[in-house]
Amino acid sequence: MSILKENVEIKHSKRLFSNRDLWLLFVPLVIEQGLEYIVGLADSIMVANVGEAAVSGVSLVDSVMALFISIFTALATGGGVVIGQYLGSKNYNKAKLSVNQFVKFTLYFSIVIMLLIYFLKSFILNSLFGQISPEVKEAADIYFMIVTLSIPFLAMYNCGAAVFRTIGNSKLPMKIMLYMNILNVIGNAILVFGFKMGVAGVAIPTLVSRVGAAIIVLLLARNKKNELYIIGFFKEKFNLEMVKKILSIGLPFGLENGMFYLGRLIVLSVVSLFGTASIAANAVGGTINMFEVLPGVAINLGLAVVISKCVGAGDFAQAKYYKKKVEWIMRITFVLSTIVVVGLMPLLMKIYNLSQEATRLVWIIVVSHGVMMILIWSKSFMLPVVFRSAGDAKFPMITSTFSMIVFRIVFAYVFSLYFGMGMIGTWVAMYVDWIFRTITYMIRYRKGTWMRYKIV
Repeated sequence: MSILKENVEIKHSKRLFSNRDLWLLFVPLVIEQGLEYIVGLADSIMVANVGEAAVSGVSLVDSVMALFISIFTALATGGGVVIGQYLGSKNYNKAKLSVNQFVKFTLYFSIVIMLLIYFLKSFILNSLFGQISPEVKEAADIYFMIVTLSIPFLAMYNCGAAVFRTIGNSKLPMKIMLYMNILNVIGNAILVFGFKMGVAGVAIPTLVSRVGAAIIVLLLARNKKNELYIIGFFKEKFNLEMVKKILSIGLPFGLENGMFYLGRLIVLSVVSLFGTASIAANAVGGTINMFEVLPGVAINLGLAVVISKCVGAGDFAQAKYYKKKVEWIMRITFVLSTIVVVGLMPLLMKIYNLSQEATRLVWIIVVSHGVMMILIWSKSFMLPVVFRSAGDAKFPMITSTFSMIVFRIVFAYVFSLYFGMGMIGTWVAMYVDWIFRTITYMIRYRKGTWMRYKIV
């Protein structure tokens, strides 16, 4: 069914989101995510001045951080879906209750994760990363000890930002991220170039900016004039029924994200077999690729708000309409972002000042990623957002876990070692993973199975 026909279906009911609403939702999200990526890029460029060992050490630790951070980010997503469905069904009392429950649960859970990371530090550095040089291990250890402290604060920022996005104010988190990232970059420059603190000079401003962002967003979220606010969640007892609803989305998504990043860590052990140049190229290529995929990641955050409200209102016709409309927006932005990134590649390679071999590998990674992203990324990563926002969270978890193990991990070994493709083989395996997910999710969507779910 075309967008035009679906538009006819919903013409007699009020649209939940106008074009202006979508614009005000998506644009600040793209800017906010862009700011995060720019800081990541600035960090890696500044660390590059310390040496390839420092770049490799920071990138390895960031991969671990992404694994654990993704778990409580998923919990916040679960909370956002529950809140969105309550708002869509006009049940404001339950929406307010769900806010405090998911903030409280996420805070406690993030503290547990932080302690777990410190407990596993020795195993991660000595076993999980495989054979790395002493210089890389030393850089990773310094960065590890400092950045891990920021996890609960990052969790609280994500919770506060999720609340503001759900009520249609994605501009506020964007402004907070802007100010904090400016502080981060300035701090990096002072500590790395001024005080010659190396890896620690990048880690400390990251910690400080995350603490600041969490404090600011939680203070602003206390305003009772907002449609939803965060007040008194420490005193409020756990509501097991509400927590169960949040976990019905957050837990499968958390396991899905956990498997995704665990798979990446395992693949990194393959990458590390090919030397420092391959590790550095993989890290730099991954950082640059985030700018290519940036619009999709940001739009998916907003899409969860849109679909959950449509489902809460019981209007699946609008959910399908917005899915198609947003997918076209995503594809167009992918083309634009890829053109910009590839156009800037010569300049970026000069800034990074990598070895000739590492530079060659980065070019292959960035160009191939851009092409595959335009062709299939939206289907393989947008449809799971639609499913989860409707309450269908287990299917994406099962599909992605299977695909990660069979295609991303096993094929990484096959392509890299047995087919002699080297580090690039791990990226080819990732593209095979995307293809499988796309086919599987399209079948699920067209059957309409996801529309049988609703959590409130």
